[in-house]
Amino acid sequence: MQQQPLEEPIRVLVVGAHPDDPEFACGGTSARWVAEGKEVYYLVCTRGDKGSSDPEMTSERLVEIREAEQRAAAKVIGAKEVNFLPFKDGELAPTYEFRKAIVREIRRIRPHWVVTHDPTSVYTNGSLNHPDHRAVGTATLDSVYPTARDRLNYPEHEREGLLPHKVSEVYLWGAPNPNVWIDISSSFETKIKALRCHVSQVGKAEKLAERIRERAQRVGEPQGIPLAEAFFKISMTR
Repeated sequence: MQQQPLEEPIRVLVVGAHPDDPEFACGGTSARWVAEGKEVYYLVCTRGDKGSSDPEMTSERLVEIREAEQRAAAKVIGAKEVNFLPFKDGELAPTYEFRKAIVREIRRIRPHWVVTHDPTSVYTNGSLNHPDHRAVGTATLDSVYPTARDRLNYPEHEREGLLPHKVSEVYLWGAPNPNVWIDISSSFETKIKALRCHVSQVGKAEKLAERIRERAQRVGEPQGIPLAEAFFKISMTR
């Protein structure tokens, strides 16, 4: 009897501004999706070269530290790849060149779903949202539609074998009005373990798990979910 071909796994591209953004924002969801057989890829748009108050720290040293931390955290989550773009922390803007770099990764990885920052969120989790977050959200959405889809955008990609690609779903974290809640009860401890890899940002993190658990409880409680991460989901129909 002829064996039926196996259906390809859903590929998910997580696009974050800085190392640790993927874990804080959707680490539980990513770990759950990996456990379900989905393939998760990370695209981090900077190496976090400004993220330290240590008077002895340099940007060059911080880049090495944070890149290593992000790779370790992604390994805990189970991500298949971690890739970094060569842009500077604190200097992101949704430019044509920035979009080109994101489109390249979309066309290379060919994700079914893309997960990223909500670009409309100015105030989130009790503080002002980082301008890099908003820039990444805008550039990523503009890359998904229509840029990555339309072959005459960046024709050099096609010459390199990177064909146009249409994403089917987008998930935005930090959205002021989410419409999807993911139960992360089964993957919460994995999220915490991954966050603990970011020592330069969370330190010894004695109360990290407690703080993240309280946040996940607040997010999930109105939906009857013990621990949740929330997103604004967009289904791409064009």
